[in-house]
Amino acid sequence: MNPLIGIIQLIVSILLIATVLLQQRGTGLSATFGGEGNIYRSKRGLEKILFISTIVLTTLFLGLAAIQLFFR
Repeated sequence: MNPLIGIIQLIVSILLIATVLLQQRGTGLSATFGGEGNIYRSKRGLEKILFISTIVLTTLFLGLAAIQLFFR
């Protein structure tokens, strides 16, 4: 197993945790009970960047995990 892949996966996981924690709260089920009155709202600016980076980091994390699983 290549230790470089493990280090990269650790860095990606820390970045993934940070992007998930930085996203705006109140957009889930709790918004139904007294949250904002918006039904649909488009993402703009930093919110859109965080959303896309979360998807990219998740895909990268899963890819690195698959590489580590298959190439031991």
